[in-house]
Amino acid sequence: MAGNPIRAAVRIGYPTSAMAQLIQIAINAIALYVAVVLVPGLEFHGEWWKFVLVAVAFSLVNTYLRPILRIVTMPISILTLGIFLLIINAFMILLVGAVSIQLHLGFAVHDFWAAFLGAIVVAIVGFILAVTLAPARFAGRMF
Repeated sequence: MAGNPIRAAVRIGYPTSAMAQLIQIAINAIALYVAVVLVPGLEFHGEWWKFVLVAVAFSLVNTYLRPILRIVTMPISILTLGIFLLIINAFMILLVGAVSIQLHLGFAVHDFWAAFLGAIVVAIVGFILAVTLAPARFAGRMF
């Protein structure tokens, strides 16, 4: 008898789908906060719950829109050896900034270069946090 794979995953310690998404939102929130602190041109003014909504918007954009853009821009990403992916990430931050302004959430991106530097910071901090907080996701991908 094989048993229920979800119960086995929980028993072993692997996060379920909902828990994995909550972990990803938390990672995105922390990475965005570090970017706001470090990068001039990225600003946030408001209550903490509005920043959580910005992190949720960023997670949704990264979950649904970014994979489509990665597929569409794959040839130029290959030609630039992956550097173009930083430009895609910068546009994701610009998009979240525009959505935040429309919804009055308090997150603002002043220009493309601030978004580009923010994308670098978010990528580095997000990778470090993902490896630290959810190592089971990277068990087969590291080396």
